Amino acid sequence: MLKLAVIFLVAGLLLGALGFGGIGGAFVGIAKILFFIALALFLIFLVLGLVAGKTVKDAVD
Repeated sequence: MLKLAVIFLVAGLLLGALGFGGIGGAFVGIAKILFFIALALFLIFLVLGLVAGKTVKDAVD
């Protein structure tokens, strides 16, 4: 998902530099949304991994 966000960001910056500001701004907006979704998913999976790791460690010991 971060790869897609970077692609949209680069495309948006390129379009903005070429004079297509409206479409470029939309692409940058999409990149922001994708970045924050990826960040939220990372944090959710990080917390779930830590909780599951403790549960497995307690079950093994």
